[in-house]
Amino acid sequence: MTHPTPLPALRATAIRISPRAGVVIAMAAFLGVVAFFWPFLVAPGKFGSNYAPPLIFGVLLVIVLCVVLSEIAEGGINSKALAMLGVLSAVNAALRPLGAGTAGIETVFFLLVLAGRVYGPGFGFTLGCTSLFASALITGGVGPWMPYQMFGCAFVGMLAGLLPRATGRREVVMLAVYGSLSGYLFGFLLNLSFWPFSLDPNSSIAYLPGLPFTEQFQRYLAFDLATSLGWDTGRAVTNLVCVLLAGPAILTTFRRAARKARFQAPVRFRTPIPPTDAAVPAPNPREA
Repeated sequence: MTHPTPLPALRATAIRISPRAGVVIAMAAFLGVVAFFWPFLVAPGKFGSNYAPPLIFGVLLVIVLCVVLSEIAEGGINSKALAMLGVLSAVNAALRPLGAGTAGIETVFFLLVLAGRVYGPGFGFTLGCTSLFASALITGGVGPWMPYQMFGCAFVGMLAGLLPRATGRREVVMLAVYGSLSGYLFGFLLNLSFWPFSLDPNSSIAYLPGLPFTEQFQRYLAFDLATSLGWDTGRAVTNLVCVLLAGPAILTTFRRAARKARFQAPVRFRTPIPPTDAAVPAPNPREA
């Protein structure tokens, strides 16, 4: 009688990253946070106040490429994992125009949350970047906002892979709640990309260089609530509903694909055994 696979084993990360790739992803995430929050960090009148965001994001795009290359070099992303990354990036790029952001309805995030949960934070981080990049190429949405969107989705996928273990209905509810919160998180981060340049400086919610961090942050919170709370709520509700309805089936499909693909299984080549004299049959004396 065969014993069923323990549930904790089924909930383990399917694609584990190498230590070197983990360091690179951590560096990219840290620089991403700095790039998003530069209005609170860069002193006014410095060189970086005008040029820091594009320069930082240029470096970040190179780092994301290094993540993929280092994963390939270390075996963390083999050919099967790369194929899965390409398929899910294409699916996400195709799903995104379905919502088109109308009333905040965006269909790209729930699949990113579920994939990051099953395949791990490193895979989720990379998938967030590649999905938005592919979507921007398809829809023509290439612009200065694209790096912000890429790394906003990268954080959503990465944090999904860092959630605590759970099983069954509890896991689905946890992912649905996280998906809802990630809708607000994405909007909160994306608003930072244009807040310093979008309002009259005389406005009470505008970016004002030189203010202390607490006052600046209060201004930004007021700006975020006033301009995008309704939009972010639409995104949050979409994520919640999609994960609750489609989450169980998609999680099962992803985990079945992970078991069949065996992403972590090492490839071993057997050295052929040379033939020995004992293996050669002796000549038949009658045929001599």
